[in-house]
Amino acid sequence: MEVEILARIQFAFTVAFHYIYPPLSIGIGLIMVIMEGLYLKTGNKQYEVLTRFWLQIFAITFGIGVATGIIMEFEFGTNWAVYSKYVGDIFGSALAAEGLFAFGLESTFLGILIFGWNRVSPKVHFISTIGVFLGSMFSAVWIVVANSWQQTPAGYHIVGEGFNARAEVTDFWEMVFNPSSVDRIIHVWQGAFLAGAFLVLSVHAYYLLKGRYIEISKKAFKIALVIATVVSFSQLVSGHSSADGVSKNQPAKLAAMEGHYEKSAPADLYLFGWVDNESQEVTGLGLPGGLSFLVHQDFEAPITGLNAFPKEDRPSQVNAVFQFYHIMISIGMFLIALTFYASFLWWKGKLFDSKWLLRIFAFSVLLPQIANQTGWFAAEMGRQPWIVYGHLRTSEGFSQEVSANQILFSLILFFVVYSLLFLLFMYSLNKKIKHGPYQEKKNELEII
Repeated sequence: MEVEILARIQFAFTVAFHYIYPPLSIGIGLIMVIMEGLYLKTGNKQYEVLTRFWLQIFAITFGIGVATGIIMEFEFGTNWAVYSKYVGDIFGSALAAEGLFAFGLESTFLGILIFGWNRVSPKVHFISTIGVFLGSMFSAVWIVVANSWQQTPAGYHIVGEGFNARAEVTDFWEMVFNPSSVDRIIHVWQGAFLAGAFLVLSVHAYYLLKGRYIEISKKAFKIALVIATVVSFSQLVSGHSSADGVSKNQPAKLAAMEGHYEKSAPADLYLFGWVDNESQEVTGLGLPGGLSFLVHQDFEAPITGLNAFPKEDRPSQVNAVFQFYHIMISIGMFLIALTFYASFLWWKGKLFDSKWLLRIFAFSVLLPQIANQTGWFAAEMGRQPWIVYGHLRTSEGFSQEVSANQILFSLILFFVVYSLLFLLFMYSLNKKIKHGPYQEKKNELEII
């Protein structure tokens, strides 16, 4: 297998595995802020118990996330040396900002958050919880800014030529607020909130089905359901705004997402389908002119298709982009329906009467994770063949001195190590969940 393909597979594997954890940390962080805020406001010890319980799960998730994220920085240097040189100034600025504004904030308050119970005042501890949550949010900001610059470069100029070419920042804030960054940051935050909310919903649905921690689980379930309902619906807004930006800045990606080939013609919006890249046809169920309506509010408005671009300048794996994009959309619509139906039952006073609904929530923890992963795969594969859109091709960005065998060996090694880390994470998470928020003893709350 070619060096470029192996390098792409290795980075895709490591970044996809890493991305299991940061969204959970952000989402759980938001829920901890709400739970501890309710404890301070009401004095109800059950909210303190919930905060302490989810703090333990947050710590596990945060630790694995940090461990799995470090390796990606080394991959930039080993497998993508030309790319690293090209974007060094851009990424250096963004990652330096992450260290100052995000990691510094997290590290300042994390020790107080974990070890500060009964050592600092409740208000100081609450401020620490907010600080860690904001730190995780800011960390996502700078990572997404760096990635968004690859999608829609701004605030730079190119110095040098060939392998010596590199992008230099000319306007830091124009680089930060490049055409796609704000929409993508909001969408990433929302995906993270859903990942954390559905983990909480899953765990406490499991407790309710087992008849354990009934009262405290109902409180946690309702908190997470409010977040999941609001965020799942609001993702429609950010998703539409992001897709509208793609139509303007990356039309080839948008065409691939819906399998639209004609140079300039109304484009359909598919619910599902299969793209044949050879015949340039999509077999599936779609709304005629639906994509044209979403982009231009006109069913007859033309959309730029893949045939408007040279073959070497457009995604080659059109069906993969199409499928990943539609999996994300399908899951998003299902989560909206699920949370709105559960909210309706809550309004009717019947939320916890349906065991079948609780079973769905118990298994639903996987859905936001799948949607997050497929969304990123659609975005990154849709950018191809560019590693920096319109400027540097992926085929030009990998290291020239690394052999295929070296990458393959390290990929196998990473797979083994990451598998062990995942098993450790699942073992620790399962142990905490089975133990529960407190010892069940005569209906008293014995905090772990």
